[in-house]
Amino acid sequence: MKCSIPKGTRDFLPLEMARRNYIFDTIREVFKAFAFEPIETPSLENLSTLMGKYGEEGDKLLFKVLNSGDFMDGVDFDQDYRKVAAKICDRGLRYDLTVPFARFVVQHRDQLTFPFRRYQLQPVWRADRPQKGRYREFYQCDADMIGSTSLLNELELVQMIDAVFQKLGIEVTLKVNNRKVLAGIADLIGAPDKLVDITVAIDKLDKIGLDNVRKELAERGLTEAQIVALDPVFNLSGEATDKLAQLSTLFQGNEVGTKGVEELNELFGYIAQVQPQCHVELDLTLARGLNYYTGAIFEVKAHNVSIGSICGGGRYDNLTGIFGMPDVSGVGISFGADRIYDVLTELEKFPANLGQSAQVLFINFGAESMPYCIGCAAKLRKAGVSTLIYPDAAKMKKQMEFANKNRVPYVVFVGESEIAANNVTVKNMAEGTQETMAIDQLVEMLGVKC
Repeated sequence: MKCSIPKGTRDFLPLEMARRNYIFDTIREVFKAFAFEPIETPSLENLSTLMGKYGEEGDKLLFKVLNSGDFMDGVDFDQDYRKVAAKICDRGLRYDLTVPFARFVVQHRDQLTFPFRRYQLQPVWRADRPQKGRYREFYQCDADMIGSTSLLNELELVQMIDAVFQKLGIEVTLKVNNRKVLAGIADLIGAPDKLVDITVAIDKLDKIGLDNVRKELAERGLTEAQIVALDPVFNLSGEATDKLAQLSTLFQGNEVGTKGVEELNELFGYIAQVQPQCHVELDLTLARGLNYYTGAIFEVKAHNVSIGSICGGGRYDNLTGIFGMPDVSGVGISFGADRIYDVLTELEKFPANLGQSAQVLFINFGAESMPYCIGCAAKLRKAGVSTLIYPDAAKMKKQMEFANKNRVPYVVFVGESEIAANNVTVKNMAEGTQETMAIDQLVEMLGVKC
């Protein structure tokens, strides 16, 4: 039988894991700098928790898990497949980390102090069609604040996005919009009941183009006049302040749209104060397809690569309300670690020293020198130096090839003369030089004190 894994999933080799951990550690470092606290939630959630939170398209992408036991008993398989699924599946793999977080907040409300700031780095699953940058199993790195409506929270998310991508060396554009602006536009064109249809279609603009977006809007029930009335959204130009001024005029007498413009003006005022290094723009076609967003929305695209969004998020005013805890506003972002990995790979931005399994390798010359090597290795490890003794007394060529393939920067030789003088001989693999020294000198040379 040929060994394989499901499409849309991947194995990770040691070098890949070192690179992934570099991404996770960078993001985690920024989350901690902004005083977020770590949590975890289970991979499985009740379908009652997940269903209906992501829109019709999102619900279709949920991986459902069959019930255990005699779950087929009494099921009429001639009826609609959704009714069958409801009877034989009670649980599913989480689609994202935000909805489980809302459930978590409600379930543990008495143990949390609000406003509560959490970060979470865990895998999610979507029954999507695998393609470049899109996987069925992938990691999200989320940070959310819940229990505060202040737009200072949105500003901090912008600062965190800027900090993460500066540390990773990726040039990005951060696109910002507000769902209240989109709701105001839906009101203006006389289609307030079509807000979800409008946002789902507009959210595909980068993927399918304007003509196909218009076609999809028509398929979703908008009239030709309503679709034409959306043109001002696509045609507004200038900097954020210019677009917001034009929108302010457009929304005169429209309460929800005006509120959205006010929030964007406040947020961009804050952003101007901190002057992030990444490019930040107001994009009125940004919709973010998830139904639970109610205010500011964010999306990040990397420059010089043809990969989709690598970070996104937004404000959700009442996500906890569906679990019995109404009127609690939250806002958050999610970094797509797998897409960030692909960007760093394509741009060749990973640090060169990632994937080193050891800083020091002791060559194995046999049983006579082994006690001395073991003692030296123990001292190095105690000092925090990653150290390896080659396990077998193999040929020197084989041991040196091992060192080269594993990018070990220093190889240590211990023979009779070194043992007699209480020394080691150290070869710098990059420079090809070698020097005999005391083990304490080696520790000091590597920058770690005994």
